[in-house]
Amino acid sequence: MDDSDPFATAHRLPNSTRPLLGLTILVVEDSRYACEAMRLLCLRSGARIRRADCLKSARRHLQLYRPSVIVVDMGLPDGSGADLIREMAGASPRISVILGTSGDDCAQEAAIEAGADGFLPKPVTSLATFQEVILSLLPEDRRPCGPRVLQDEVVRPDPLAYQDDMAHVADVLSDQEDEKALDYVAQFLSGVARAADDHTLAAAAAGLARARARGTPVAADAARVAGLVQDRLERRKAI
Repeated sequence: MDDSDPFATAHRLPNSTRPLLGLTILVVEDSRYACEAMRLLCLRSGARIRRADCLKSARRHLQLYRPSVIVVDMGLPDGSGADLIREMAGASPRISVILGTSGDDCAQEAAIEAGADGFLPKPVTSLATFQEVILSLLPEDRRPCGPRVLQDEVVRPDPLAYQDDMAHVADVLSDQEDEKALDYVAQFLSGVARAADDHTLAAAAAGLARARARGTPVAADAARVAGLVQDRLERRKAI
């Protein structure tokens, strides 16, 4: 199925207030909190959203249909988002808009080198920025005609989605023998904690990432991260 066919959605044309109406956006993202932000952005923009939480799931989706836009997180639990971007950039027919996203600013270069048309730095919460990036890359016949209402709105995901992310990290950390899992945890928490304005956890994740990069002992940093994650899970019980 091709969700990019303009004739298939002729009855759902974009307009000034819902400029992405008629588009299907596949979001490949392992963070529930980031996914919730994307869901709200798509809802406000008129786009339909489909979600995959890993490379395997995304490839399964793409065997069944071709979305209009794909947004790929650069750090996924089963590999690098750059690999999927490279595959999609070389596919024929090609998805109209391929975007990379990450909380790591250095990931932008890797996304563009892999073939992405653009990049969304996390946190992705600005409706105006989200719409402008996609619209600027769409073919002209898929953009709304006439002036567009600029909606300077910032979406705020459900805090319970953040708690789900904490539970996910706790599960990953339970495997004490997999040191590579610490790299994933540091990368994952860096983005999601920044998006939630959880500065304490973001700083702890950054400390863990630095220790891993230097090759120094990480026990103290890992224990700090695990303690902060557990603290946030305890708050969920209180809710």
